[in-house]
Amino acid sequence: MKGHKWFAAIYDRMAAPEERRFMSAVREELAGGAQGKVLEIGAGTGLNFPHYRDDVEVIATEPDPYMRQRAQRRLAESGKNIELREASAEELPFDSDSFDTVVGTLVMCSIPHPQRALAEIRRVLKAGGEYRFYEHVRYESAFGALWQDAVLPVWRWFAAGCHPNRNTVRAVKDAGFNITQLEKTNPLPPVPPMIFSRLHVKGIARRPD
Repeated sequence: MKGHKWFAAIYDRMAAPEERRFMSAVREELAGGAQGKVLEIGAGTGLNFPHYRDDVEVIATEPDPYMRQRAQRRLAESGKNIELREASAEELPFDSDSFDTVVGTLVMCSIPHPQRALAEIRRVLKAGGEYRFYEHVRYESAFGALWQDAVLPVWRWFAAGCHPNRNTVRAVKDAGFNITQLEKTNPLPPVPPMIFSRLHVKGIARRPD
């Protein structure tokens, strides 16, 4: 993968206010609650790494070489025993039924083919395994969704392929998961550009037995 060098360079600085306000707590809940053998998809710069418990086995994947370089540095600083690998979420290089938990935070928006990625997540999860996710998603109101659709070309260019208008909750259900927990929030201020990615969801989905 060619990667997004400039976006990787500014990502941590750009995300810092949200990390302080709410994302660190989200990561503590989702990554910190992961159990057993864990796969993280789209690890980015490794912001979830410090939150994993020491008694879990974690493999993290990140296809962008510039993001992965920064994740490797954060991994070294964290002292965590996490295996970081180059892999696309649409083609996970792991056996079926091999993970107890999959973690994904703010990643489905930028995956080129999210349904393929969700099919892969379901494949590598064991029966009854958890997919723990946090995403910004499509507005439920037609007016809000219309503006997300309108801003998509510029947003995608600026934000390294991010789509602000994806209905990720529906996609998770369509992939055959049972959503057992779901919380909707609006943690960003209702002003541009944050208003276009303001609706967030935090959830836990299970692969059926």
